[in-house]
This record gives sequence, C-alpha cells and structure tokens, in this order.
Amino acid sequence: MWWDADTIERTVTRQFVCKHLIPEEIEKLDQPLGFGDGLTDGTYWEWIEEKAKKIFLILAELGVPDQIFGIIDDSWDDEDLPIAYDQVERLALTPHRDEKFDQTFFERQFHYLLQPLQKGEHMVYRDADVVPLEVVDKKNIAGQSPSFDKVILMNHPGNVLSRLRIPLGQGHISQEDFLFEINGIKNIHSDHLASYWGSYVHQGVGYVLFTQAADFNLKAFLTTTPSCVKNVEKQARRRMIMDWIHCLVDTVCFLHSRGLSHGNIKPSTVMFTNDNEIFLADLLGGMFDKGSFDKESYDYAAPEQWFKPSSFSSANAAAYRRATVTSALATSPDNNVYTISRSPADSYGHSPVAVMMHAPTPHLSPQAADVFSLGCVILELLSFLLKKHGRPFATHRAAKHKTPGRGGAVPDSSFHKNLGQVESWMTQLAKEASKKEKDDPLFKAFSPMLHVVERMLSSHPSDRPTANDVQTNMYRIITTPESCGISEPHCVHQYSGWEYSGFKLNAAPSSPVGDGGQDTMSILTKRSSGGSNGQQRKRSSAGSVVAGLRRTLSGSGPRSAEGDKSISELTNGLRAIQGIGANDKGKGVDRGGEVSRPGTMGGGHHHHHHHHHHAGEYFGLFGMYHFQESKV
Repeated sequence: MWWDADTIERTVTRQFVCKHLIPEEIEKLDQPLGFGDGLTDGTYWEWIEEKAKKIFLILAELGVPDQIFGIIDDSWDDEDLPIAYDQVERLALTPHRDEKFDQTFFERQFHYLLQPLQKGEHMVYRDADVVPLEVVDKKNIAGQSPSFDKVILMNHPGNVLSRLRIPLGQGHISQEDFLFEINGIKNIHSDHLASYWGSYVHQGVGYVLFTQAADFNLKAFLTTTPSCVKNVEKQARRRMIMDWIHCLVDTVCFLHSRGLSHGNIKPSTVMFTNDNEIFLADLLGGMFDKGSFDKESYDYAAPEQWFKPSSFSSANAAAYRRATVTSALATSPDNNVYTISRSPADSYGHSPVAVMMHAPTPHLSPQAADVFSLGCVILELLSFLLKKHGRPFATHRAAKHKTPGRGGAVPDSSFHKNLGQVESWMTQLAKEASKKEKDDPLFKAFSPMLHVVERMLSSHPSDRPTANDVQTNMYRIITTPESCGISEPHCVHQYSGWEYSGFKLNAAPSSPVGDGGQDTMSILTKRSSGGSNGQQRKRSSAGSVVAGLRRTLSGSGPRSAEGDKSISELTNGLRAIQGIGANDKGKGVDRGGEVSRPGTMGGGHHHHHHHHHHAGEYFGLFGMYHFQESKV
C-alpha cells in the first residue's frame, strides 16, 4: 500500500487516532495545547488533523502513538519532515537514546513523503527517498539486456512500463550526458516505439521509463515461436507478419522524417507484446558502453558502421551517439573520433577484438545504416514465413568462413561480410515462395519484397533507398489485392518532408542486376574500380544534392538518358521540390481520403481510412519540413 497524500488524508480520522490511544490519552485530545499559554484555543486533535497526520502515522507504525502529545508540545509538525538523522533524537521518542529506533524513524518517514513520477518529467530523488514504483517482473526477456525490467507506478496502477537502468558517475556516463540523451528522445512518440515516459535519478543510478513493456523480442521469437503467435490461424498469421514488416518500416520512416536515426536495429531491439503488437525499443541503446564485443550488433550493422578505432574514448563515442540520437543532421563540435575504416578486402580477424563504432565521417549517414539493418530484420521475418529462420540462416551466411585450422573461432555470420551468401539465400526464398503461391497468394509478395530488401542491403550507403522509398514500396506490395491483400494496414502514416534522394517514391523496385531471371538476387556491392556497374561515383560528393539527384534519377543501374538530364533541369526539379516542401502549407492535408506527399513529383499513393491527424513543422537540412501523421 502506498501512502500518498489522499490515502493519508482519508486514513487519519478521529476514530483512527482513538483506536491507537488509551482512554486517558483520548480525553487529552480535546484539551488545549500545553504550550498555548492561553493565547491559542487549539486542541491536540486539531493540531493532528491540521498538521501532524504524517507524524502520527509514523508513530503508530513504530508502536509509540502516545508520543504525539510530547511532539506537539515541542511544536513539531509535518512541515518539518523529513527530519535529518542527527536531529531525530530531539524528538525524544524513547526514554533513553536508542540509535536503532532513531534510524527506523528516519527511514520510515520517507514512506509518507512520496513524490510520484509524472509523465514527461525528470526527477532527482534523495538517496533516502522511496521511489513510488514496484518492480513487476525481474526476469529478463531472452536476449535482452539485464538493464531492463518492468515496473508499475503508484499513481498509474494499471500501466506496466519498461525501465532501463543506467549507472552514472565515475567510469560511466555523467549526469549531464544522461540528461542530454533524455532530452534527445523526450518528444519522440509513435505507436511502434518504446517512447520516453519519464525518468529519474536515485542513489547514483539513472532510470528511464518507456511506454510499452515487451513480453518477448525477435531474437527469442526466432528461436522459439511464442504461443500467442502460434495460436493465430495460419493465413492470418502470415498476413500479421507482413503487416509487422510494414509497421517497422513505417516507424523507421517516422524517425527519419524527424531527422533522427535509431542506430541499433537488430532482433533484440524489435519487441512484441503478448497481444502480438510489434515495436522498436532501445532508442538509448548506444548510451552505455557495453565494453565487450556485441556480436549481434556487429552481425546486423551496415558495412560502413564497422570500424577499428585507432584511439577510442567513451567521451568521443558519447558525443557522436548524441549526434545520432538527437539529430542525424546536427554536427557536434567534439565529434572528431579518428577511425580507420575496414576496407572490403579486410577479413574479420580470428577473434572479435574490434569495437562497435559509428564514426561521424562526412559520407556516413546513420539513416542509410538504419535502412541496411532494417533490411536484415525484414529478411529474418520473411525467412520465418518459410520456416527457414534463425540458426539455418546464420549458418548459411557463415558457410564460406568455415576454413580448417582456425582454432575454433566463431565464424563470421554477419550480413555485411557475407552479401554473396545473403543473395543466394534470397534466391532460395524466392524459389520456395513461388512453389507456395497456389497454397496462399500471399507468397506472390515475396519476389517484389525481396527486390526491395536487395536494394536496402547495398554495400554503398548512397545505393540504398530511403526509408520513405521503402515504405512506399512495401505499402504497395502488402495492399496488392492479388497477393497479400491487406486492405487496411495497421500503419497508414504520412511523413512529409523529403530527403534528397526522395524522388523515386513511386518507382518500382529496381530490376535485379544480372541476367539470372526474376528470382536471382544480387545485392549492389562496390566494385574495386571505385564505381558500380560502370557508373563512376565520387564518394566525397555524397552530400551534394545535385549528385544525389543525378544518382537517384539514373537509378542504380547503368546510366540512362534520364540520368543525364542537364544540370539546369535538375536544379529546377530541386527548386520545385523545395517549393513544395517549404511553402505549400496546404499540401499534404487530407482531401477526402487522398493524401499527397510533398516531394513525390505528383503525389504519392493514396490512403483511405484516416482517423486522426497530427500536423507540425520542424527544421531539416533544406529548411522547414511539414510533418503530418495520419493514423488508423
């Protein structure tokens, strides 16, 4: 039971007080105060009722309710709480000094001085304070960091929250950095994100509370299918998983539309509830250095995220992570982490000694890295639909590394080092799916979906589609009546505001490179010549808008006539889009169910069934974005 203000008020009645006193003491309640000297006509009961209910409760709990009279005579009241430990003896609660009793009084008083946590707020508690929450479930979800547990707050009894524990101070993150990180995620709220609820510091540890407490994650799911998923009828289950894929894509779109990135998408950060709701967690995942090598993060990272740092300091790492979480577009002055990029020819050594680092090199886009990792996760879910997920897929990725005489080192099963194996796996999936199309037309969606994933896993960041691009394609694929036929996906959001490669929003996935027919998958990798497919690319100009537009218009294949439009036409196109993105506030709003997407060169796909909208604006790389979200 929690002693909040209302409970204290309700509990300490005249009847309650009398129950704890003997008859002579009860009589004394109505006598005027001993120190009144006739100047006041207040009684002991009035003092208790008006200003000593908490003190009376503590005394009753400690078995000395009769001490209330002496305490009132010395004019103590609830305003004096908490009483410092070295002052408790002045209360003279026992005939002789009793340190143990004083200590008990000191500790118990905090149970009557609760400061509830409020949504959206950060609290700093004193060491002796009692934080009014209860841990519901200490056991960790398989594959999840032990820093997480589930809690229920005193003032929100029906609401289970997820709590992340982050040690502060020497050898850990500082309290200032902790606050900085929290401010970076405070206003990021989405249905499929474990969003910030509140936070607090207590006894040298920082705690962050998130909405959505998970029951399991994708890492555990791929090992053992939970009963809540098994119990769904087969065809409905397949459509549910396709819908999950779209929800994840939509959520990454939401983050990217706000200039943010996730930075750590992998199976253990994809969460589920027992009601089969999916969401992304771990927006603060990079905050505390794990110190040890995290194989899962390595396996699902984009190739450009993997560096051997020459001089690694957690301060530099924290500075960059702040830039990643807070804004993919902001640069921070103390960003200069010097790292040597792993060249494609480098093989992953005999032991996992490297450290995960996101280095702020000019051509490194944390958003493009998210797209790669998301592609890996989508591939795991598609493999699950064909019962080929988990270990068999990892074994297939690592197959090329099983060379004898390695001293039993763990083979490298990462996606980025084994793109050839991933391609052959995708080809297998497409063939298996085509055999099942008669059984369930949903499997017709595999080939187009795998072509989207194929682009997402391009080894060069600028060859990957934007999250917006992926979302448009996935939406089209899952709503196609002849295959998945999901007429009302769970997420139908519009995140307007464009990225410089956002031209191809309505384009079909690029046709596969190579001549192996429709079901041959080939991931675009950077050739040793420095170009890909004969198209020369300047890495340093990755940030150049015109280069970006030219690359986008020409697709990822050989240069086409369209790709060679004159610079003036490109510039006009850019101006036109900026005009849409920055000035036309009326565009992109609901017009009878039709939503036009700024920056799509002719309005994106149309969604019906919108129920509510959130509109707002924020600033991005090219001036103001308009943000509109429509939710089913």
